[in-house]
Amino acid sequence: MAEYVYNPIQLVQPNQNVLLNSSIPCNKGYVYHRDGAGILTLRGIVNNPCGCFARYQITFNGNIAVPEDGTVGPIAIALALDGEPIQTSRAIVTPAAVDEYFNTTSTAIITVPRGCCENVSVENVSFGATAADAPTAINVQNANLTVSRIA
Repeated sequence: MAEYVYNPIQLVQPNQNVLLNSSIPCNKGYVYHRDGAGILTLRGIVNNPCGCFARYQITFNGNIAVPEDGTVGPIAIALALDGEPIQTSRAIVTPAAVDEYFNTTSTAIITVPRGCCENVSVENVSFGATAADAPTAINVQNANLTVSRIA
């Protein structure tokens, strides 16, 4: 298991990654991450010669809010695989006011073929308050991402 965190409040623009620092790094080489970056690389290292893939469970937990200068409306965060949000991991909240934090959790199972790599991140996938509005930035605090090798 590896864990990546970032406790201070960070402003995350639409379609951008939540930044993370290593807390408990992976010492086996299954997960690669550069401190301060928002992308982790999962490696398809297979210990069994007959194995075709490596499988990981990724879980994100963090608090999100509309920043003080933002427009109140639905905000969302999701895990992304190679830059594309995983829609089943999308966590949506609708604060009643700015700076009103909600705790969100997203989980996904990622399968990485032997010899390949996949990039995983946590992205701001918020839409605008209405269809005419631009997507909104969000504040993220106490970001925590855990990576568990399950197969």
